[in-house]
Amino acid sequence: MYLKKRFGKRTLKICVDGNFTCPNRDGTKGIGGCIFCGSSGSGENIKGKCEDTLDSIKNQVNLFLNSYRGLRAEQFIIYFQSFSGTYDSIENLKKKYDMALSQSPKIIGLEVATRPDLIDDDVSKLLASYKSKYYVCVELGLQTTNLEIADKINRCYSNEDFARACKILKSYGIDVVAHIMVGLNESDDDLISTVKFINNLGVNGVKIHNTYVLKDTKLGQMYLSGEYKPLTQSAYELAVCKIIRSLRPDIIIHRITGDPPKDMCLAPEWAMHKKLILNGITKRLNDLDIYQGDNYKG
Repeated sequence: MYLKKRFGKRTLKICVDGNFTCPNRDGTKGIGGCIFCGSSGSGENIKGKCEDTLDSIKNQVNLFLNSYRGLRAEQFIIYFQSFSGTYDSIENLKKKYDMALSQSPKIIGLEVATRPDLIDDDVSKLLASYKSKYYVCVELGLQTTNLEIADKINRCYSNEDFARACKILKSYGIDVVAHIMVGLNESDDDLISTVKFINNLGVNGVKIHNTYVLKDTKLGQMYLSGEYKPLTQSAYELAVCKIIRSLRPDIIIHRITGDPPKDMCLAPEWAMHKKLILNGITKRLNDLDIYQGDNYKG
Protein backbone atom coordinates (compact mmCIF):
# COMPACT_ATOMS: atom_id res chain seq x y z
CA MET A 1 0.00 0.00 0.00
CA TYR A 2 2.82 2.42 0.91
CA LEU A 3 4.69 1.74 -2.33
CA LYS A 4 1.59 2.34 -4.45
CA LYS A 5 0.86 5.55 -2.57
CA ARG A 6 4.43 6.79 -2.94
CA PHE A 7 5.00 5.79 -6.55
CA GLY A 8 1.46 6.05 -7.91
CA LYS A 9 1.31 2.55 -9.36
CA ARG A 10 1.28 -1.06 -8.18
CA THR A 11 4.93 -1.53 -7.25
CA LEU A 12 6.52 -4.80 -6.14
CA LYS A 13 9.97 -5.63 -4.84
CA ILE A 14 12.06 -8.21 -6.64
CA CYS A 15 14.18 -10.00 -4.03
CA VAL A 16 17.65 -10.75 -5.38
CA ASP A 17 20.54 -12.83 -4.07
CA GLY A 18 23.75 -11.13 -5.20
CA ASN A 19 26.07 -13.87 -3.89
CA PHE A 20 27.18 -11.77 -0.93
CA THR A 21 28.31 -12.92 2.50
CA CYS A 22 28.89 -11.14 5.82
CA PRO A 23 32.01 -10.23 7.81
CA ASN A 24 30.67 -12.13 10.81
CA ARG A 25 30.45 -15.26 8.65
CA ASP A 26 33.73 -15.23 6.73
CA GLY A 27 36.05 -14.66 9.70
CA THR A 28 36.67 -10.94 9.17
CA LYS A 29 34.72 -10.13 12.33
CA GLY A 30 33.36 -13.50 13.33
CA ILE A 31 32.18 -16.86 12.07
CA GLY A 32 28.77 -18.44 11.70
CA GLY A 33 26.85 -15.22 11.15
CA CYS A 34 23.97 -14.01 13.33
CA ILE A 35 22.44 -16.90 15.25
CA PHE A 36 19.03 -16.51 13.57
CA CYS A 37 20.35 -16.26 10.00
CA GLY A 38 20.21 -19.31 7.75
CA SER A 39 22.55 -20.45 5.01
CA SER A 40 20.69 -18.32 2.45
CA GLY A 41 20.92 -15.10 4.46
CA SER A 42 17.16 -14.34 4.43
CA GLY A 43 16.92 -15.36 0.79
CA GLU A 44 15.38 -18.80 1.27
CA ASN A 45 12.45 -18.04 -1.03
CA ILE A 46 14.48 -16.53 -3.89
CA LYS A 47 14.37 -18.60 -7.08
CA GLY A 48 16.45 -18.62 -10.25
CA LYS A 49 19.92 -18.70 -8.70
CA CYS A 50 22.81 -20.20 -10.64
CA GLU A 51 26.61 -20.44 -10.34
CA ASP A 52 27.72 -17.31 -12.21
CA THR A 53 26.80 -14.29 -10.09
CA LEU A 54 25.78 -11.88 -12.85
CA ASP A 55 23.87 -14.55 -14.77
CA SER A 56 22.21 -15.54 -11.52
CA ILE A 57 21.08 -11.97 -10.86
CA LYS A 58 19.72 -11.72 -14.40
CA ASN A 59 17.88 -15.04 -14.06
CA GLN A 60 16.35 -14.13 -10.70
CA VAL A 61 15.02 -10.79 -11.91
CA ASN A 62 13.57 -12.15 -15.13
CA LEU A 63 12.01 -15.15 -13.44
CA PHE A 64 10.09 -12.77 -11.19
CA LEU A 65 9.22 -10.38 -14.02
CA ASN A 66 7.65 -13.27 -15.93
CA SER A 67 5.87 -14.76 -12.93
CA TYR A 68 2.17 -14.37 -12.17
CA ARG A 69 2.87 -11.64 -9.62
CA GLY A 70 5.37 -9.94 -11.87
CA LEU A 71 3.03 -9.81 -14.84
CA ARG A 72 0.37 -8.12 -12.70
CA ALA A 73 2.63 -5.35 -11.37
CA GLU A 74 3.28 -2.03 -13.07
CA GLN A 75 6.65 -1.14 -11.50
CA PHE A 76 9.43 -2.85 -9.58
CA ILE A 77 12.12 -2.16 -7.02
CA ILE A 78 15.22 -4.35 -7.01
CA TYR A 79 15.83 -5.56 -3.46
CA PHE A 80 19.22 -7.10 -2.68
CA GLN A 81 17.99 -9.02 0.33
CA SER A 82 20.46 -11.80 1.10
CA PHE A 83 23.35 -11.30 3.50
CA SER A 84 25.15 -7.91 3.26
CA GLY A 85 24.42 -6.23 -0.07
CA THR A 86 27.34 -3.79 0.12
CA TYR A 87 30.01 -6.34 1.05
CA ASP A 88 32.11 -6.32 -2.12
CA SER A 89 34.40 -4.05 -4.08
CA ILE A 90 32.83 -0.92 -5.54
CA GLU A 91 33.51 -2.29 -9.02
CA ASN A 92 31.68 -5.53 -8.31
CA LEU A 93 28.83 -3.79 -6.53
CA LYS A 94 28.26 -1.60 -9.57
CA LYS A 95 28.22 -4.62 -11.88
CA LYS A 96 25.67 -6.39 -9.70
CA TYR A 97 23.40 -3.39 -9.25
CA ASP A 98 23.62 -2.49 -12.95
CA MET A 99 22.78 -6.03 -14.04
CA ALA A 100 19.65 -6.12 -11.90
CA LEU A 101 18.44 -2.64 -12.77
CA SER A 102 18.93 -3.08 -16.52
CA GLN A 103 16.49 -5.97 -16.90
CA SER A 104 13.35 -3.90 -17.43
CA PRO A 105 12.31 -0.27 -17.97
CA LYS A 106 9.64 -0.94 -15.34
CA ILE A 107 12.32 -1.13 -12.65
CA ILE A 108 12.21 2.17 -10.78
CA GLY A 109 14.21 1.58 -7.61
CA LEU A 110 17.13 -0.04 -5.82
CA GLU A 111 16.94 -1.22 -2.21
CA VAL A 112 19.91 -2.84 -0.50
CA ALA A 113 19.92 -4.66 2.83
CA THR A 114 23.25 -4.55 4.62
CA ARG A 115 25.15 -4.10 7.86
CA PRO A 116 25.91 -0.60 9.17
CA ASP A 117 29.63 -1.35 9.42
CA LEU A 118 29.63 -1.87 5.64
CA ILE A 119 28.52 1.67 4.85
CA ASP A 120 31.13 4.30 4.02
CA ASP A 121 31.49 7.27 1.70
CA ASP A 122 32.53 5.18 -1.31
CA VAL A 123 29.53 2.85 -1.01
CA SER A 124 27.21 5.79 -0.39
CA LYS A 125 28.54 7.65 -3.42
CA LEU A 126 27.87 4.62 -5.59
CA LEU A 127 24.34 4.25 -4.27
CA ALA A 128 23.69 7.97 -4.65
CA SER A 129 24.83 7.82 -8.28
CA TYR A 130 21.61 5.92 -9.07
CA LYS A 131 19.33 8.57 -7.58
CA SER A 132 18.97 10.55 -10.80
CA LYS A 133 17.07 7.64 -12.34
CA TYR A 134 15.99 5.39 -9.47
CA TYR A 135 14.56 5.48 -5.98
CA VAL A 136 17.37 4.37 -3.65
CA CYS A 137 16.98 2.95 -0.16
CA VAL A 138 19.26 1.11 2.28
CA GLU A 139 17.93 -1.27 4.92
CA LEU A 140 20.22 -1.45 7.94
CA GLY A 141 20.05 -4.25 10.46
CA LEU A 142 19.98 -3.08 14.06
CA GLN A 143 17.82 -5.75 15.77
CA THR A 144 18.43 -4.34 19.27
CA THR A 145 20.44 -1.73 21.14
CA ASN A 146 20.96 -4.06 24.10
CA LEU A 147 24.68 -4.81 23.78
CA GLU A 148 24.50 -8.04 25.77
CA ILE A 149 21.84 -9.39 23.43
CA ALA A 150 23.73 -8.06 20.39
CA ASP A 151 26.76 -10.05 21.54
CA LYS A 152 24.69 -13.20 22.08
CA ILE A 153 23.26 -13.04 18.57
CA ASN A 154 26.79 -12.55 17.14
CA ARG A 155 25.94 -9.19 15.57
CA CYS A 156 29.57 -8.02 15.60
CA TYR A 157 28.99 -4.29 15.15
CA SER A 158 28.25 -1.45 17.55
CA ASN A 159 25.30 0.85 18.01
CA GLU A 160 27.71 3.63 17.09
CA ASP A 161 28.32 1.89 13.74
CA PHE A 162 24.58 2.06 13.10
CA ALA A 163 24.34 5.75 14.00
CA ARG A 164 27.36 6.58 11.84
CA ALA A 165 25.93 4.67 8.85
CA CYS A 166 22.62 6.54 9.15
CA LYS A 167 24.45 9.86 9.22
CA ILE A 168 26.50 9.03 6.12
CA LEU A 169 23.53 7.76 4.12
CA LYS A 170 21.36 10.72 5.07
CA SER A 171 24.15 13.09 3.98
CA TYR A 172 23.82 11.57 0.48
CA GLY A 173 20.02 11.85 0.52
CA ILE A 174 19.50 8.09 0.68
CA ASP A 175 16.44 6.69 2.46
CA VAL A 176 17.22 4.51 5.49
CA VAL A 177 15.03 1.72 6.84
CA ALA A 178 15.97 0.26 10.23
CA HIS A 179 15.41 -3.43 10.92
CA ILE A 180 14.53 -4.39 14.50
CA MET A 181 13.63 -7.77 16.00
CA VAL A 182 11.28 -8.87 18.75
CA GLY A 183 11.79 -12.14 20.61
CA LEU A 184 15.50 -12.03 21.46
CA ASN A 185 14.77 -12.32 25.19
CA GLU A 186 14.68 -8.55 25.49
CA SER A 187 12.73 -6.64 28.12
CA ASP A 188 10.07 -4.03 27.42
CA ASP A 189 12.64 -1.40 28.39
CA ASP A 190 15.02 -2.84 25.79
CA LEU A 191 12.36 -2.52 23.09
CA ILE A 192 11.62 1.09 23.96
CA SER A 193 15.33 1.94 24.13
CA THR A 194 15.79 0.53 20.63
CA VAL A 195 12.86 2.56 19.33
CA LYS A 196 14.12 5.75 20.98
CA PHE A 197 17.53 5.14 19.40
CA ILE A 198 16.17 4.99 15.85
CA ASN A 199 13.74 7.85 16.51
CA ASN A 200 16.73 10.13 17.02
CA LEU A 201 18.60 9.11 13.86
CA GLY A 202 16.27 10.45 11.18
CA VAL A 203 15.48 7.06 9.65
CA ASN A 204 12.71 7.04 7.06
CA GLY A 205 11.27 3.64 7.83
CA VAL A 206 11.34 0.60 10.07
CA LYS A 207 10.77 -3.13 9.68
CA ILE A 208 9.64 -4.97 12.80
CA HIS A 209 10.49 -8.66 12.61
CA ASN A 210 9.45 -11.55 14.82
CA THR A 211 12.22 -13.95 15.81
CA TYR A 212 11.50 -17.31 14.22
CA VAL A 213 13.72 -20.37 14.39
CA LEU A 214 15.13 -21.89 11.20
CA LYS A 215 16.56 -25.40 10.91
CA ASP A 216 20.09 -24.63 9.77
CA THR A 217 20.92 -21.98 12.37
CA LYS A 218 22.61 -21.61 15.73
CA LEU A 219 19.26 -20.43 17.09
CA GLY A 220 17.76 -23.68 15.84
CA GLN A 221 20.28 -25.65 17.90
CA MET A 222 19.50 -23.49 20.92
CA TYR A 223 15.77 -24.10 20.47
CA LEU A 224 16.14 -27.86 20.16
CA SER A 225 18.32 -27.99 23.28
CA GLY A 226 15.83 -25.91 25.27
CA GLU A 227 18.16 -22.92 25.52
CA TYR A 228 15.84 -20.64 23.53
CA LYS A 229 12.08 -20.31 23.88
CA PRO A 230 10.13 -18.30 21.27
CA LEU A 231 7.56 -15.69 22.22
CA THR A 232 3.88 -16.53 22.16
CA GLN A 233 1.80 -14.82 19.49
CA SER A 234 0.04 -12.78 22.16
CA ALA A 235 3.35 -11.56 23.63
CA TYR A 236 4.59 -10.63 20.17
CA GLU A 237 1.45 -8.67 19.34
CA LEU A 238 1.69 -6.74 22.61
CA ALA A 239 5.37 -5.98 22.01
CA VAL A 240 4.68 -4.66 18.51
CA CYS A 241 1.93 -2.42 19.86
CA LYS A 242 4.37 -0.96 22.39
CA ILE A 243 6.90 -0.30 19.64
CA ILE A 244 4.31 1.36 17.42
CA ARG A 245 3.15 3.63 20.25
CA SER A 246 6.71 4.84 20.92
CA LEU A 247 7.72 5.21 17.28
CA ARG A 248 8.15 8.66 15.76
CA PRO A 249 4.87 9.39 13.92
CA ASP A 250 6.48 10.14 10.55
CA ILE A 251 8.50 6.91 10.32
CA ILE A 252 6.99 4.53 7.74
CA ILE A 253 6.34 1.05 9.13
CA HIS A 254 7.21 -1.27 6.25
CA ARG A 255 6.38 -4.52 8.01
CA ILE A 256 5.35 -5.85 11.40
CA THR A 257 6.06 -9.55 10.90
CA GLY A 258 8.37 -11.80 8.93
CA ASP A 259 7.76 -14.53 6.35
CA PRO A 260 9.56 -17.71 7.41
CA PRO A 261 9.96 -20.45 4.80
CA LYS A 262 7.54 -23.10 6.04
CA ASP A 263 9.80 -26.02 5.19
CA MET A 264 12.63 -24.50 7.22
CA CYS A 265 10.78 -23.07 10.22
CA LEU A 266 11.07 -25.00 13.48
CA ALA A 267 9.16 -22.55 15.65
CA PRO A 268 7.00 -20.80 16.58
CA GLU A 269 4.14 -22.34 14.62
CA TRP A 270 2.17 -19.10 14.68
CA ALA A 271 4.93 -17.32 12.75
CA MET A 272 3.76 -19.12 9.61
CA HIS A 273 0.34 -17.44 9.70
CA LYS A 274 1.07 -13.88 8.63
CA LYS A 275 -2.53 -12.75 8.18
CA LEU A 276 -3.49 -13.93 11.66
CA ILE A 277 -0.59 -11.97 13.15
CA LEU A 278 -1.47 -8.83 11.21
CA ASN A 279 -5.13 -9.14 12.17
CA GLY A 280 -4.20 -9.70 15.81
CA ILE A 281 -2.03 -6.59 15.98
CA THR A 282 -4.63 -4.48 14.17
CA LYS A 283 -7.36 -5.67 16.55
CA ARG A 284 -5.28 -4.77 19.60
CA LEU A 285 -4.56 -1.31 18.25
CA ASN A 286 -8.24 -0.72 17.53
CA ASP A 287 -9.54 -2.22 20.78
CA LEU A 288 -7.13 -0.18 22.89
CA ASP A 289 -7.58 2.94 20.74
CA ILE A 290 -3.82 3.36 20.36
CA TYR A 291 -1.81 4.48 17.36
CA GLN A 292 1.67 5.19 16.08
CA GLY A 293 3.46 7.78 18.17
CA ASP A 294 0.87 8.27 20.89
CA ASN A 295 3.63 7.60 23.46
CA TYR A 296 6.34 9.38 21.45
CA LYS A 297 8.17 12.15 23.25
CA GLY A 298 10.33 14.06 20.79
